[in-house]
Amino acid sequence: MAAAVARGGAPGDLIIDLWRSVRLDWSFATDHLADAFRRERSLGARDRRFVSEVLYGLIKHVRRIDAALAAGGLRSHSIAPDRERLLAYLMLEYGVSVDVVGHKASRVNWSAVASIDDKLRQIRNPVERIGTLRSFPDWLMARLVAQLGADEADALAQALNRRAPMTVRVNSLLGSRDELVEALASEGIESHAGRFAPLAVQVDTRTNLFGLDAFKRGLFEAQDEGSQLIADLVAPPPKGILVDACAGAGGKTLALAAALANKGRVVACDVSAPKLKELKRRSRRATVSNLQVVTLDRDTELPGAVTALQKRIDRVLVDAPCTGIGSLRRNPEARWRLTEADADRMPELQRGICERFLAAVGPGGRLIYATCTVLRDENEAVVEALLDAHPDLELMPAKAVWGKERATPISDPSGTFLSVAPHTHGTDGFFAAVLRRKSSG
Repeated sequence: MAAAVARGGAPGDLIIDLWRSVRLDWSFATDHLADAFRRERSLGARDRRFVSEVLYGLIKHVRRIDAALAAGGLRSHSIAPDRERLLAYLMLEYGVSVDVVGHKASRVNWSAVASIDDKLRQIRNPVERIGTLRSFPDWLMARLVAQLGADEADALAQALNRRAPMTVRVNSLLGSRDELVEALASEGIESHAGRFAPLAVQVDTRTNLFGLDAFKRGLFEAQDEGSQLIADLVAPPPKGILVDACAGAGGKTLALAAALANKGRVVACDVSAPKLKELKRRSRRATVSNLQVVTLDRDTELPGAVTALQKRIDRVLVDAPCTGIGSLRRNPEARWRLTEADADRMPELQRGICERFLAAVGPGGRLIYATCTVLRDENEAVVEALLDAHPDLELMPAKAVWGKERATPISDPSGTFLSVAPHTHGTDGFFAAVLRRKSSG
């Protein structure tokens, strides 16, 4: 299909239209794709899959593509025409030959385009080299190189440009992992158990998960395995009372509710009423009955529903807003939407949310701080600041929650923090720390 599109066949025009729409403000490609597929009902599953893959590819590789076209002679204002950009992508990622694309735009030296990666690998500055070759903004790559070193930063960048696996969490209220694998097989879907999370199932067959009967019956929720590990690290006690401070649409909330087997209570808080409405809808499908939903205002006080339970709360999860670097496989346009100023503001916001909800953590209680980023400023540095400000808090190592054997593959070398990433674990990038309020006396 790639060669046919390069020759001018459908659905190249749709891809270019979608690309232009996303590029305007780097808005979510998923939204544009959903709208386009509702309009273009004649597109088959194969065409839709190709359109999606190429659109995401253009987003992930735009800097490299433009460098390739500049090497091929397109230097006008450093902005490549969109059709040439599409042809360059098909050449670089799908192996479409110079002969196929050459007739489309004779003004381009397509041989120079095809050899751009060799040229980029010769750049001595690692920030410029990796940033251009893997298509990341220089400010972000500078932070990754400084934190991880050039080789690991490059490995991470490559992994963030690959397609994320399709992973789901078994709804333990309605069945086991083996039962879900069997249910999926009955619908012609191949799957296998995840590596790290006990309820993770990786779906091998490319399909629309949300159209499956198993999904409609509430047997699973789509959730990355790293995200599942965060909920697992919360380790709620039987019949416990939990607060999810930044619940959003509730992926981790539902996991926690199921872990409690519909006993105890999970108070799900968020500033977004629409997201909480979606959480309620999802909870009904999942047969969750121990959930309380609270819409937050943006002041510094705890909501009444939380203060009413204050002395009884066992765990508070702060899955904080963050730069989302660890999930760029799923939202690649975010790398261009995010600014350095945005990243600089995050630690203060994250610490502020923790400070607000620390008031709900009594002696012996735990606050679990989590992000989906790999940047130290948003992870370890926030935890260190909280410990400095609150001498009555102590770090509870991940290995103390899970045991050393289980924690070792999915934590930092000391076994203190949950730490997973796409280039090392195949999951999205996640971080989590457990802060425990020291018992009085």
